[in-house]
Amino acid sequence: MLIYAVKNSRRFNLYDHWLHHKLVHKRDGFKWQVIAFLNDPKLMVVWAVLLASLLINEERNITALWVLATLGFTDLVGIILKKSVHRQRPYKHSALEDGYSFPSGHVLGATTMALILLQLFGKELGSGFTIGLLIIWLMVVISRLSLKAHYPSDILGATSLAIFCFSISQQIFLAI
Repeated sequence: MLIYAVKNSRRFNLYDHWLHHKLVHKRDGFKWQVIAFLNDPKLMVVWAVLLASLLINEERNITALWVLATLGFTDLVGIILKKSVHRQRPYKHSALEDGYSFPSGHVLGATTMALILLQLFGKELGSGFTIGLLIIWLMVVISRLSLKAHYPSDILGATSLAIFCFSISQQIFLAI
């Protein structure tokens, strides 16, 4: 329904623009650019490869493959969705941002990686780890809005898509 609304509903998009305007003031500082850089979708692939390398070093080859496949599958679905929806970025977005807006690639990657890390290490490292991941994820969300790179529905769409793709990947992994 969200994809349909973003693509076809003028009223929904007007509301999304209004909400974006209300949420984003003049918070587009350097710290948000650093957070955006560290969670760039291309760099997220590097983080996933590093995690997979650590898992291979621990002789957890199937889990390493699952990490790479999960992020790869999610990114592929996100790219296809971006190319099919063609949503333009918000007015006055950062010059560093290019491409389409829906869904947010940064939030998609950060959500997917947080879910992967939570699945792999959440029980061992406890609630402090979970809270830390949530804080980092929220910082990524705020950075995308503060840098005027995305509308709130782009964030919601990316989060939903990441959870959906992660769930599919998790089911396949459990079947193996």
